[in-house]
Amino acid sequence: MAMTDPERIPVIIGVGQVNDRPEDPDQGLDSLGLMVEALKVAETDAGGGLLAELDSLAIVDQISFHSLGKLPEPLAAAIGANPKINYQSAAPHGDTPVRLLNEAANRIGAGEVKLAAIVGAEALRTAAGRAAKAASGEDKSYNAIRKVATRREPNYAQTHGLAAPVDVYPLYENATRAAWGQSLEDAQFESAEIWARFSEVAAANEGAWIRKPASPEDILRVDERNRPISFPYSKLMVANSSVNQGAGFIVASLAEAWRRGIAEDRLIHIGMGAAAKEPPSILHRDRYDGSVSMETSITRTLELNDMGAEDFDFVELYSCFPCVPKMARRILGWPWDRPATVFGGLTFGGGPIANYMSHAIVSMVEKLRTEGRYGFLFANGGFATDNHCIVLGNRPIAAASFPQDFDYQAEAEAQRGPVPELVEDYAGPATIESYTVFYGRDGAPKAGVVVARTPENKRTLAHVDVGDAAMLAFLTDGKQEPVGTAGQVVALEDGFGWRA
Repeated sequence: MAMTDPERIPVIIGVGQVNDRPEDPDQGLDSLGLMVEALKVAETDAGGGLLAELDSLAIVDQISFHSLGKLPEPLAAAIGANPKINYQSAAPHGDTPVRLLNEAANRIGAGEVKLAAIVGAEALRTAAGRAAKAASGEDKSYNAIRKVATRREPNYAQTHGLAAPVDVYPLYENATRAAWGQSLEDAQFESAEIWARFSEVAAANEGAWIRKPASPEDILRVDERNRPISFPYSKLMVANSSVNQGAGFIVASLAEAWRRGIAEDRLIHIGMGAAAKEPPSILHRDRYDGSVSMETSITRTLELNDMGAEDFDFVELYSCFPCVPKMARRILGWPWDRPATVFGGLTFGGGPIANYMSHAIVSMVEKLRTEGRYGFLFANGGFATDNHCIVLGNRPIAAASFPQDFDYQAEAEAQRGPVPELVEDYAGPATIESYTVFYGRDGAPKAGVVVARTPENKRTLAHVDVGDAAMLAFLTDGKQEPVGTAGQVVALEDGFGWRA
């Protein structure tokens, strides 16, 4: 049932984002400073006089200045606020900004708060500059403050090179390509077309980090400026985290917005959201050619808001690696030839770790204030693990009702396929489930991994000998689809290897 009490209808009333790029990187703001500036911009955008009266302040966890510790109290003090609800997310996950937005909407819908702010920032460019000076001895007082992300795969995966998102997402890319019946050329062309449109959006967005358009040919051309990273991804296809960026937004009850005299055309209404997760370990998932939690979060959000893809003028489909928006657009029904971002994507807009979607929310609000009707936001985090979607509109969303339970994990679990048993010491015949090849900074292949299924449908890993030219060509030249082909896992002195 649609809500009619304006005291319990949540709307976004102010947004702000900042880029900080002094010539000397170590002179840049830290993450706390970026958050303060972003909230000040959001306050001004809403007409001023808001931050000191916040009832709730939620912070997206950051990694660049971990030595700052927990930020709720320092940030509140810096902006002159004393909110009764003041917290920081437990860890930096890419879905966090959307979850915090949904939580703010729930608190307003429950009548618990009238004014809430959400903010996040990363100052990895500043941190890198200061780390460089410390390493050279120029700044002896400097203590390392960059925090390495703590979410790691079990040792078995790490010993096969699957330690970071850039290692893991190619498993989804290669598996989905095969499942969709695409050739390598067609799949790479789709990625390049989507990324080129991201770059065009970023070029027109003052909040984006890289504002120079890239053509599909630029995306596909592999050279010293666009070196290969993990097959089939190159540098221009992955997130750019070397940024100093902050973004935040202010949510209020509709009645509070009216009391403050905020014009109707500045108000953006919040629709219903849905969230679901994959298992934390990528080796204990049912598949790599799709994500049941992604499908559940997207389809449930559409159903909750009584909308379809045709109702949206704009979307933001999280874009850390091409496989994510490619999977999401197929579930949503979003055409490949329409922009899948309002901010510019994590390559061009900028990839401030977990806070990307705050920038996307800011950009979506700015877009909806001037054109269109509704926007769809899809957030992803971890190793294709976390999913959270929500809808925004420049008019009331009839189906919206808060508070809502946005957790659809049980539904996702009910639809999940059987998870294959993992065997770590298997040798014998197997079939490729997915794979990737890892490259060094010089562009040369340095390692590779095959995820394989045994005749008993168990899952195992095998190293790829990148010195085997025929094997490397088979996996990367696109003449034959490796996924689904048979081979052997053989015992080696240092583990298990793949043989075609």
